[in-house]
Amino acid sequence: MSVLVGKKAPIFKATAVFEGEFKTIHLEGYKGQYVILFFYPLDFTFVCPTELHAFQEKLQDFIRLGAAVLACSVDSPYSHKAWLETPKEKGGIHGIQYGIISDLGGKIAQDYDVLNEEGIAYRGLFLIDQQGIVRHQVVNDLPLGRSVAESIRMLEALQHVEKHGEVCPADWNKNKTAIHTTRESVGAYLANRP
Repeated sequence: MSVLVGKKAPIFKATAVFEGEFKTIHLEGYKGQYVILFFYPLDFTFVCPTELHAFQEKLQDFIRLGAAVLACSVDSPYSHKAWLETPKEKGGIHGIQYGIISDLGGKIAQDYDVLNEEGIAYRGLFLIDQQGIVRHQVVNDLPLGRSVAESIRMLEALQHVEKHGEVCPADWNKNKTAIHTTRESVGAYLANRP
């Protein structure tokens, strides 16, 4: 598995479904904003709708932080549209407002190195910065759902680092103490940890 952190995010052009409408998107079109790009295995499955709804529930938090959320699977745009038209109580994703990318053939998943031998994507998530560089990635096996709160925490940590030039220690959260890159700063931080 490739580590993409610190590298330019693989660019792509694809069809995405936004609230039932098909649109052609380019990753380069998101330059100047942060992107949370997450892969999921397949439409009409079991863990996947829980994740897509969890990201939707926090969508305004991502927007407030200047981030676009994009989901991606190897399904067709027509499958995405049908799933979007399926109510929650029937396992559907009706109400999802962010884009769902169609990656038929798995080229995007392959470029991000999350395509498995069966031709579906692992649960990969990539935080891409405003210059198109991958700054965080996490990949879960198929039965293991992700933490949306952790995605927000990592985005806030990245923005803190960019704004203040400090580094974020273990379990850092917004408005918590960060560290200057000196022995004195880390020493003071460790001495004051509960």
